[in-house]
Amino acid sequence: VQLVESGGGLVQPGGSLRLSCAASGFPFSSYPISWYRQAPGKERELIAGISSAGDSTNYADPVKGRFTISRDNIKNLVYLQMTSLKPEDTAVYYCRARRAWQDYWGKGTLVTVSS
Repeated sequence: VQLVESGGGLVQPGGSLRLSCAASGFPFSSYPISWYRQAPGKERELIAGISSAGDSTNYADPVKGRFTISRDNIKNLVYLQMTSLKPEDTAVYYCRARRAWQDYWGKGTLVTVSS
């Protein structure tokens, strides 16, 4: 089982990034997927989630209206489109696949928002 995040990097405030999460080794299309982030010195927080079919999404208040989660169940990919980025969005971003007692995490990708 693997979840591999990519797409992180350094971006200026107000900029955009698209993160990807590539999944393998489990029935991806049966799992809801979530994105989390962990800023330096803070706890990991849930920021977005998408249902297994992709027909339902939810967002934490700090990212609502700026971030969009989506998935491609043919390519086994989940995306997080991030716009209007702020310095407080700086964090390591993780994807998570969880169904019942099965719980998989990626290793994360670093997003730094700074001028």
